[in-house]
Amino acid sequence: MSRNSIYEARLLWALIVGTIAGYIITEILSYRAERPMEQPSLAEQLKKEVRVLCWVMTHPGNHKLRALHVKRTWGKRCNILLFMSSQLDDELPTVKLNLTEGRNYLWMKTKSAFKYVYNNYYNDSDWFFKADDDTFAVIENMRYMLYRYNSETPVYFGCKFKKYFKQGFMSGGAGYILSREALRRFVVEGLSNPKICKSGPDGSEDLMIGLCMQNLNVTAGDSRDANGNGRMYPLYPSFHLHPPDNKTFWYWNYAFYNTTDCFSCVANTAISFHYVKPNEMYEYDYFIYTLRAYGLTHNQELKLPTKLAAGEYKPEGTETAKSTSEALLNQTS
Repeated sequence: MSRNSIYEARLLWALIVGTIAGYIITEILSYRAERPMEQPSLAEQLKKEVRVLCWVMTHPGNHKLRALHVKRTWGKRCNILLFMSSQLDDELPTVKLNLTEGRNYLWMKTKSAFKYVYNNYYNDSDWFFKADDDTFAVIENMRYMLYRYNSETPVYFGCKFKKYFKQGFMSGGAGYILSREALRRFVVEGLSNPKICKSGPDGSEDLMIGLCMQNLNVTAGDSRDANGNGRMYPLYPSFHLHPPDNKTFWYWNYAFYNTTDCFSCVANTAISFHYVKPNEMYEYDYFIYTLRAYGLTHNQELKLPTKLAAGEYKPEGTETAKSTSEALLNQTS
């Protein structure tokens, strides 16, 4: 074959390849023009705007039995996840606190944990959620509830009990959420003053936090939805969905609000439950994030309430809400 023939053949192949490449590129650009890049989900957008640090109360005996399963399920949806223990565990990993384990020392552990969080993560989060290693939480619903509030407002949320203090206190098992300002007051103003927060290691952790918050003028917030349905619960779901007909049970004597827990009374934006077993955590995770009923749509927009200024506190349902997409659009425009 002559040199001219070889040159012509190469030129023809180059022309064919170029034509095919041009066609493919044109099709890709056309496809992208017809179908713009997928927008991040509303949950992903809220994760950036409402930053939640979760710290989980655990101990060495529960690292593998409970805490690991929190990490593999709901814990991974927190912006920051910490496990507070007295021993290091690289698999979780844990924050090693130099203290004695045991129920009688939970107050000291709580104080040490929040102090560690304040010293290391104060500027990296807006809200600070304390949970037990048998708590199950839906962090997306937590962000939805917190969206309206400014984290510089001295407020904390949980399942409110009415005993002991005028404004009540939050159940430890359901978990409770401190605003950034509530955390600052607790660590900076409360822990150094035994007249505000109890010194010493012993005491019921949730009661002691309640006392500190009241003395620090931190509002015990209402975590119920606009319909008055609860969202943070101190017991497992089946109890609150189908409560026993026993009004002498301790829960009814502690509940701050007059409520009848039932299948239609638990909020569809529920946030937390307690006494959840490890295998149940995976079940809940599947039902919430994976299972879909064929033929049903899940695109109904929830409404985001109007944001409040720092220092303002208004329970949900007291204002006209606006659509989620509209609110987030206004934030980014």
